[in-house]
Amino acid sequence: MKTTTGLMSWYLIETLNDSSRKKFFNVPRLGGTKYDVLPYSIRVLLEAAVRNCDGFLMKKEDVMNILDWKTKQSNVEVPFFPARVLLQDFTGIPAMVDFAAMREAVKILGGDPKKVHPARPTDLTVDHSLQIDFSKCAIQNAPNPGGGDVQKAGKLSPLRAQPKKLPCRGQTTCRGSCDSGEPGRNSGKFSSQIENTPILCPFHLQPVPEPETVLKNQEVEFGRNRERLQFFKWSSRVFKNVAVIPPGTGMAHQVNLEYLSRVVFEEDDLLFPDSVVGTDSHITMVNGLGILGWGVGGIETEAVMLGLPVSLTLPEVVGCELTGSSNPFVTSIDVVLGITKHLRQVGVAGKFVEFFGSGVSQLSIVDRTTIANMCPEYGAILSFFPVDNVTLKHLEHTGFDKAKLKSMETYLKAVKLFRHDQDNSGEPAYSQVIRIHLNSIIASVSGPKRPQDRVAVTDMKRDFQACLNEKVGFKGFQIAAEKQKDNISIHYEGSEYKLSHGSVVMAAVTSCTNNCNPSVMLAAGLLAKKAVDAGLHVKPYIRTSLSPGSGMVTHYLSSSGVLPYLSKLGFEVVGYGCSTCVGNTAPLSEAVLNAVKQGDLVTCGVLSGNKNFEGRLCDCVRANYLASPPLVVAYAIAGTVNIDFQTEPLGTDATGKSIYLQDIWPSREEEKKSTVHMGNKRWNSLEAPDSVLFPWDLKSTYIRCPSFFDKLTKEPVALQPIENAHVLLYLGDSVTTDHISPAGSIARSSAAAKYLTNRGLTPREFNSYGARRGNDAVMTRGTFANIKLFNKFLGKPAPKTIHFPSGQTLDVFEAAELYQKEGVPLIILAGKKYGSGNSRDWAAKGPYLLGVKAVLAESYEKIHKDHLIGIGIAPLQFLPGENADSLGLSGRETFSLTFPEELSPGVTLTIKTSTGKVFTVIASFENDVEVTLYKHGGLLNFVARKFS
Repeated sequence: MKTTTGLMSWYLIETLNDSSRKKFFNVPRLGGTKYDVLPYSIRVLLEAAVRNCDGFLMKKEDVMNILDWKTKQSNVEVPFFPARVLLQDFTGIPAMVDFAAMREAVKILGGDPKKVHPARPTDLTVDHSLQIDFSKCAIQNAPNPGGGDVQKAGKLSPLRAQPKKLPCRGQTTCRGSCDSGEPGRNSGKFSSQIENTPILCPFHLQPVPEPETVLKNQEVEFGRNRERLQFFKWSSRVFKNVAVIPPGTGMAHQVNLEYLSRVVFEEDDLLFPDSVVGTDSHITMVNGLGILGWGVGGIETEAVMLGLPVSLTLPEVVGCELTGSSNPFVTSIDVVLGITKHLRQVGVAGKFVEFFGSGVSQLSIVDRTTIANMCPEYGAILSFFPVDNVTLKHLEHTGFDKAKLKSMETYLKAVKLFRHDQDNSGEPAYSQVIRIHLNSIIASVSGPKRPQDRVAVTDMKRDFQACLNEKVGFKGFQIAAEKQKDNISIHYEGSEYKLSHGSVVMAAVTSCTNNCNPSVMLAAGLLAKKAVDAGLHVKPYIRTSLSPGSGMVTHYLSSSGVLPYLSKLGFEVVGYGCSTCVGNTAPLSEAVLNAVKQGDLVTCGVLSGNKNFEGRLCDCVRANYLASPPLVVAYAIAGTVNIDFQTEPLGTDATGKSIYLQDIWPSREEEKKSTVHMGNKRWNSLEAPDSVLFPWDLKSTYIRCPSFFDKLTKEPVALQPIENAHVLLYLGDSVTTDHISPAGSIARSSAAAKYLTNRGLTPREFNSYGARRGNDAVMTRGTFANIKLFNKFLGKPAPKTIHFPSGQTLDVFEAAELYQKEGVPLIILAGKKYGSGNSRDWAAKGPYLLGVKAVLAESYEKIHKDHLIGIGIAPLQFLPGENADSLGLSGRETFSLTFPEELSPGVTLTIKTSTGKVFTVIASFENDVEVTLYKHGGLLNFVARKFS
């Protein structure tokens, strides 16, 4: 149990009034009536604040600010200590590489590297590596390995996977050796549960053989990512509190929901609410289970792993009252899209949303988690469903230990975190209340370019035709009237077909949003069965795929007998991970691509994900629609979105009879629910080291020991002045993390490409910056490599700058490298909102490794400013009303400044330039914690010294 030194904490500890005799902080005693009107989500923040109050990272003032939420919301920053951390592989690898490097640094300083472990339980899912090299309709002859340093894949064969398993969270009916305790909280136990051949239990049911397509994709995936996987396996062996969920198991948010969630956490007999942050926007799904969680950037996540809190503005909480019940023919996805549109119109960006009202009890847990999962699309930080009787019944149904459930219920009621259906008089005092009647929601899809643009299924044909006429925009393609009826013939697999505007060329049931919901997935399977029985089929040129969120989905589809029918329509299980929705799909056939180009056709993709921006699936697919899984199958059968399902048939049966959608649409009574067994043979057999220190391979282009600790000393040295610093880049307003941080593919002309080429890799082996996040040499060379970066030194967009001592125009990395060889420190000049956009750890790490000592900007995106401090870069800010132009700075000068011995938040500093100008700037540190981290040279150095 974490020791707390705050005056208010210990007297609140009580013993639970049940047979378990567990301890807990009785936080309601602290606040009285103030506590009773707090939203449930804020009560979770308050409990964490009380439990972690140490007078430094969490102060008494922070606790009181949260308690006074009603008056302090939107006005104060508060720290939050989540119970655990969830990583996915692309963003998780730099965090684990940093921990590996920290062990090296601690050993060099004379400390014990075995003491270096994450402070909070951390689960890492390898779920972003999946690419669809194989699918039912087009097995590629030579799949692109996507990266170097891999063994040449041999002849692919349908290997038989072993039964799969993850810990079953203490299901009481489990026979055999399934551990009923907290899974994965010590080194070895969790990994052995994943790796060993499972003992069957009723919760897991029987394993099912993997479809051949899954196995082929997994085989290529393991070859492509072997180095990274070996490093992850080493991490799971040597670090306490780390569990790695291997490839082929499931998506981060899906596994989080099914296996990792506790609802109530327990450490050393102390009970407290489960909560989680991590590097995936879909982590919000767990809020449907009453677990507070949301996605954050890599450095925030790493900070939590290192024992620090995340910081957030005390949010407004919008109460969303749900009333009534939905129409039986409306799926959960319709409810999700209906609520999404309503919340977008109301405006909940940057706020918490909390659901209450009689309609909440009408929603199952899978409905709630689907709604919660969509909240990034309507801008909320999270959408919270407090624990209630529906939650408890769900947990009991999935096999939770009954004694633990009873203690959970007793605890949640004791601290007033349990929602009661009957007591409407006791609802919290929300910042704002909105009301949604569930019976007003109708079946719909969303598109053609944005998730918020809902279209009733009954209006689909009319809406698509309107989009053809409209000017180019979110709802328009501006196709000339005389071209709208054009047809282009294609020859495919010996038959002739016609493509036209609205033709479906890609249909995917993906893992992002819907596969957590058995009802809609089984509805898709039942619709497929009825369609096959009626003699309907999907045209073979349509790229179809089924990418479940986890093996559990495959199991209940198989157990219910519908998986073969989905496969017959082309919806073969391709694997478990992000695939079509992030563009990781095999290309369309040449015949289709040529027809699209020839006719300038607006072809369509239909998917059951939650993002459908133009070109996201494929640059030749201009219209993309989000739909429920059964509608994805229906539109694939129809072959077009330009159809009125009420009046036009999907096709005909063997007798020539027209078959309409209503003829094959399944009723809710036909839908069954089930669960699955999980594991992975290739992961089990993957060789990996088990040494205390990671044996870095100097030839590796994927995993490299970063240089963050190269100059680390046992004690922090006095803050050094920045003397005669050159300006690396002179930037304008709204420079985003996309401009700063490597993302996407590696351009052949880039510094990163030169580095990889010099190590014997070909362009097709470059892979992406995301896949190489564990190699600081690649990531540093990619920093500021965005072709749209506008550097005022050049007067045009280009990833280049001027090395002033020589006058050469060079790649940013090459210029920075020359400056470092010359011993010249660097700064960056920028305008307003520097570092806006998505949170990215390498947007701070990259500049640091380039030799940047400070950024001088008019204003910052707060999260990025925190990242700069966390890595050891000083965030300096012009005085209000001043900027580089008003001060007459050209950026060609050199800059010098000195830090005071007693650096304090918001202190002003004096900068002197080589041209004789002297001006004052603000050191943009907001609190003592930030000052402390900067004095240590950043978060990593601060924690490394604590281990030494």
